[in-house]
Amino acid sequence: MARSWPSREGVTADVLGSLISRTLLDPWKLIPLLALAQYTAHGREVVEARPNLDKALKALTALGVLNGFGNWLNRRTLNNKVSDKYDWNREVVVLTGGSNGIGRRIAERLGSRGIKVAILDIAPPASGDILPPSVRYYQCDITSSENITEVAVKIRASFGNPTILINNAGICTGKTILKTTPAMTRRMFEVNTFAHYWLAQEFLPDMVKANHGMVVTVASQAGYTVTPNMVDYSATKAAAICFHEGLAAELVTRYAAPKVRTVLVTQGFTKTNLIKDLTPEDTWYNPLLDPETVAEKAVNQVLKGESGHVLVPGSAGWLAKRFRGLPDWVQHTLRCKLEKLMRAPE
Repeated sequence: MARSWPSREGVTADVLGSLISRTLLDPWKLIPLLALAQYTAHGREVVEARPNLDKALKALTALGVLNGFGNWLNRRTLNNKVSDKYDWNREVVVLTGGSNGIGRRIAERLGSRGIKVAILDIAPPASGDILPPSVRYYQCDITSSENITEVAVKIRASFGNPTILINNAGICTGKTILKTTPAMTRRMFEVNTFAHYWLAQEFLPDMVKANHGMVVTVASQAGYTVTPNMVDYSATKAAAICFHEGLAAELVTRYAAPKVRTVLVTQGFTKTNLIKDLTPEDTWYNPLLDPETVAEKAVNQVLKGESGHVLVPGSAGWLAKRFRGLPDWVQHTLRCKLEKLMRAPE
């Protein structure tokens, strides 16, 4: 789990962005500098001799304050202006797709802290893999609401009522619309989208009753931007994003449970079996992610006990999230250009 420097993906746009946000746009660093420049004799001498420096300092301070206020407002609003406490010795996590990939790393990170985790997966972890003592595997077909109910009884008997649901399981074929089959398309929607509903219907009522808990939706940046060979996958992830957004609103307006948190994870392409037949981009701006990177950011958000949006990489994710706001001619052109990144054997 060791983190390499400057990141597991090397020097990327996110690394530069993080450096800028922690220095040039950090109001806690900029405001004292601005005060020194305005209210000390030496500071006034410096800015009078360098008027452009004074303008830049004021502009950066204003941007830093606005950015900080925006982040605070997002955090306060997403958490419905109420706080909550999590006792990680008592919380119970249900994690789908935890036998491999990103899910496996999430299970290991939570388990390393002694947090109780129930992995729901159709296949067990690889033979020989040792799970942390607080992590248990339950074979489950998450596309079957009946099977979910059966496994839920076992989880409650062993761990107690689950308080955190992480919808992580996902599949991808990488085929075009005409090369897929009805069974393949149906299966993808069942795993990537419908299962979110069946799992929420099983575990959410207890969270609502206690006004405490969390639902984490692991979607994808593909839910914002569709490309050839990824139409069905992108459609399922766009639906998962809508599930997250709608659930967050229903918790406040329909279930009177404002302390039940909702977390959305929209990651870029990650080095897992999900993309083994595709040729995704791996660049400075849009790097191919290590699954540990995605797991780390997702777990960090969970451990905060707060609602939020995990966007990784933030660089490409920022653009993907705003893709729908671009003119139609720009969207169509970009979709066609991105086809070379998603080619898969037919």
